[in-house]
Amino acid sequence: MLNKLWNDEVGAILSAEIVLVGTILVLGMLVGLVELQCSIVDELNDLGEAFGALNQSYLAAGTASFKADGTPKGIAYGSHFTDRTDSCDGNECAIVCIAPTCAESPKP
Repeated sequence: MLNKLWNDEVGAILSAEIVLVGTILVLGMLVGLVELQCSIVDELNDLGEAFGALNQSYLAAGTASFKADGTPKGIAYGSHFTDRTDSCDGNECAIVCIAPTCAESPKP
């Protein structure tokens, strides 16, 4: 009976089948991870463009208070900042996932 069980191959998985299924699973995971990476890069690029579109300029006017004789009682000076355009403001530094556009030349 033990000899019959040992020689029975019904339902056995061959190693070639395991290698084939494993290869297909790994290739499928790689394609999925590449698409996930491209999606994350696109979303982070959108976030960077949103930060770049923020105008951080401000102006705070000063105030002063004087006594009855005209001498200053308290003065708070104003402040201002003007946000200048950075190199990547305006969506000109988009990062995208695309295939290479030129082939590499062989090494000598």
